[in-house]
Amino acid sequence: YALAKAADLVLVHRCYRYYAGLIEKIHGKTFPVNGPYLGYTLKEPVGVVAQIIPWNFPLLMQAWKLGPALAAGCTVVMKTAEQSPITAMRIAEYIKEAGFPPGVVNILSGEGDAGAHLAKHKDVDKVAFTGSTEVGYKIMRTSHEKNLKRITL
Repeated sequence: YALAKAADLVLVHRCYRYYAGLIEKIHGKTFPVNGPYLGYTLKEPVGVVAQIIPWNFPLLMQAWKLGPALAAGCTVVMKTAEQSPITAMRIAEYIKEAGFPPGVVNILSGEGDAGAHLAKHKDVDKVAFTGSTEVGYKIMRTSHEKNLKRITL
């Protein structure tokens, strides 16, 4: 408890504050092109992001995953490790209490096969995984069977 309070919570707070500040800085740009045209970039949310996190440092792992996805306007389905579900469920209560619309953040816990199904799901547009190299390799090989998706390992 003392280590989590002294280190983990401070880093979690800094992480969420950073991404909260980033929200207003995500925008497209215009650039000059020849002729009667408009050149511009448009930054849009990726869509549904599946996030799979390990058991260690559950609060910080959640912040590292939830912060950037929510700041970019994505919806999240997070699968926590079966060894540490309670922290994530408490954060889910805070998210609901804060007034997030239903379905923006979804948290589930379970064995590894739950994460595998999530990574393969056709409605998932991106997979963000933190964990073992072996499982990361498996996700990399199998997550694109039903649609092409972005992967962060």
